[in-house]
Amino acid sequence: MKTCILASLIASAAAFAPAAQQASSTQLAGSLDEMAGNTAPIKAFDPLSLATVGSDETLAWFRAAELKNGRVAMLATTGYIVQASGIHFPGMLSSDVSFESLSSMKPFQAWDAVPDSGKAQILGTIFIAELASERQGVHYMKGGSTPTIVFPPVDFSGVSEATLKTKQDRELNNGRLAMIAIMSFIAANAVPGSVPALAGLDMF
Repeated sequence: MKTCILASLIASAAAFAPAAQQASSTQLAGSLDEMAGNTAPIKAFDPLSLATVGSDETLAWFRAAELKNGRVAMLATTGYIVQASGIHFPGMLSSDVSFESLSSMKPFQAWDAVPDSGKAQILGTIFIAELASERQGVHYMKGGSTPTIVFPPVDFSGVSEATLKTKQDRELNNGRLAMIAIMSFIAANAVPGSVPALAGLDMF
């Protein structure tokens, strides 16, 4: 779990990193058909008609929420698998908790074993990063770039619009799959047998 958190601090927001040099502002509106992530096999998937709720700014907020949740889910899914595989840092997490001891636990048990001061540092860092990402230039609800991870910055100013669109589609689709994956992991951990495909695996 510690590995997952550390990974979240160094991960890049890849395809959605702001590229001021090539006019990468968010298009406020429209149609789902014009937005990144509208790909086969199910295009413009919106069974609850959320795209029609509120204004264009509301739609931009929904897109930012999907993007952020997808990124977190990709990190969480990777972190869960890394933790469950026994991969860990050397040394001690605290005076009485070693990384090796955490790697022998299931991911949620490992998180419980992290001292409260460590949890506070992790959550505090995430909070600061969130504030920083919301304060970068023109806000995405007002036509600015979509949110990006604060560190490390990635410059996509030299990438063509077609390539950038492909990268955005991939990030959103991977994030959607990761959200399903981490929800399945959580369900399998909390309710044994609730996810048949994961039943019997040691990491759950």
